[in-house]
Amino acid sequence: MKKNFSCLCGANIQLDYREEIDIDGKKEYLDEIFNGTFMSVICPSCGKKHKPELKITITWKSKNLKMEVLAELERGEYYRRKKHNLSFQTVIGFPEMADRLAVIKDNLEPVAIETLKSFLLTKAAENYPENDINAWYHCCGAEGIEFHLDGIKPGEIAVMKIPRELYEKTLDDYKKHPKKEIFSSLRAGSYLSVQNLLRPDAFK
Repeated sequence: MKKNFSCLCGANIQLDYREEIDIDGKKEYLDEIFNGTFMSVICPSCGKKHKPELKITITWKSKNLKMEVLAELERGEYYRRKKHNLSFQTVIGFPEMADRLAVIKDNLEPVAIETLKSFLLTKAAENYPENDINAWYHCCGAEGIEFHLDGIKPGEIAVMKIPRELYEKTLDDYKKHPKKEIFSSLRAGSYLSVQNLLRPDAFK
């Protein structure tokens, strides 16, 4: 379907809006999501690039995944919901969408990855208490699992590598004690994210 919105220059822009995408049906979606071109459009008048965040549903049956992606502006509304549909996963914002799909693509467990992010952010907060820092999964290799942290220094990305053994230990702990506070605190309904640890008390 088509979605119309206005550019700051006043021009009307038409976006090809995909309410639901199937990764198995079109692998190119992953490339678009990872390289930042997914649902992006260039203003025909001023040339400005726009990436409007709109609610979409992603299915990836070969990975047993069904996920709703909400716009960042819907975060507060999500937390205010009284009930959540637990038949699918939820992520909020396109950066988190790309992050989660990268984790799934690499056959890793999202709970363990979000737990490792919480370790990194706790340590970062001790050293940079005034900074707003985010942690993102990047890749998994022979040297371990690589995360990128932004917000420590303006315009710079900190690269952190965690040994695969720590991931496996965290995953084993989760499988044995899934209701442990360190894991349950990462969830809010169908939304699994380290961001749940950072939400205001009014949304808890």
